[in-house]
Amino acid sequence: QPVIAKVRGTATASGCELMASCDLAVAAQSARFATPGVNIGFWCYTPQVALSRAVSRKHALEMLLTGELYPADEALRMGLVNRVVPDDALDAAVGELAARIASKSSAAVSRGKRSFHAQYDLDRADAYAHVESVIPEAFDTDDTKEGIAAFLEKREPKWTGN
Repeated sequence: QPVIAKVRGTATASGCELMASCDLAVAAQSARFATPGVNIGFWCYTPQVALSRAVSRKHALEMLLTGELYPADEALRMGLVNRVVPDDALDAAVGELAARIASKSSAAVSRGKRSFHAQYDLDRADAYAHVESVIPEAFDTDDTKEGIAAFLEKREPKWTGN
């Protein structure tokens, strides 16, 4: 299942790690982010793992080296969060995003998420080889057949999760 972080307040160290580990993240405008271990003479070792996979190397290192708090708009610019919304719209924005994802084929979302993570750290050729290996199975699912039929018949699909 996709995991969406809903960030209100300040996410530091392991809180920032947890948020960066999620598939998607929506932050309130007032949210802030930091890996402040360096401020007390300690490196944020475990948070660096998720952080360095969520943002560019330079952005991750800047956060880890400075220990500074970054506002939500800066986190968005760095790619740490997917979107920033007004504080009072956070619950609704996350609910709407979750509903859009939930309206899709659960089989396609599950299979797609596994494939995304499996290919992510592979070099380009191996990543393409991976996706080429899963495509035939994906085309042979009930939901894919239903989705194609619904598209051709100009109607909403009826997902079964298979």
